[in-house]
Amino acid sequence: MTEHGADDQMHAHFDQRAPEYDDSWLGTGAFADRERPGWSEEVEELIGVVQALPPARVLDVGCGTGFLTQHLRGDVVALDQSARMVEIAAARMPHARVLQGEVPPLPFDDGEFDRIFTSLVFHHFSADGRAAFVAEARRVGRELVIVEDVRREAAPMEQTREFVLSDGSHHHMHRHAFTADELIAELGAGRVLHDGQWFVVVASD
Repeated sequence: MTEHGADDQMHAHFDQRAPEYDDSWLGTGAFADRERPGWSEEVEELIGVVQALPPARVLDVGCGTGFLTQHLRGDVVALDQSARMVEIAAARMPHARVLQGEVPPLPFDDGEFDRIFTSLVFHHFSADGRAAFVAEARRVGRELVIVEDVRREAAPMEQTREFVLSDGSHHHMHRHAFTADELIAELGAGRVLHDGQWFVVVASD
């Protein structure tokens, strides 16, 4: 997604984080005592937004453990760079085709999907990487749906966040955060499907 060293660090982070990745969504484990007012309610709203997307030929890029992917309807293909994430997602979604692979480029034919879906992945790309990803998404799919964290207006666009895993390891991850308007501007056009306290969902044809 950026330089090779950063890619290696990201691989290590997500492979190690895979067994506890859902803790962030569920508010368990290391996240049990974290103050996130309204988080659980909005996660349920977000799941509802995903479930409301019409059934389609869908590719989820960066599916992680499949926490949101499992709610997509239609013929679902899921892709992630982490072998451990893919293992968990495949067990969770026996109905889906779950693959390991790097992006971009996307290893699929032109127009192979109706919808490209991605959640909490776009912020990891560099500016060039985001442009390359969007171009690839538009090549293989007709619609792009992106789920992202909401950037508070006073918060910086670029920041490095520290994650401490249950084994005590520390991981620093660079992120680019967006408001709904900033995300649409990044895509060139789009419509907001959800704009909450914690998450934003944008669709772009």
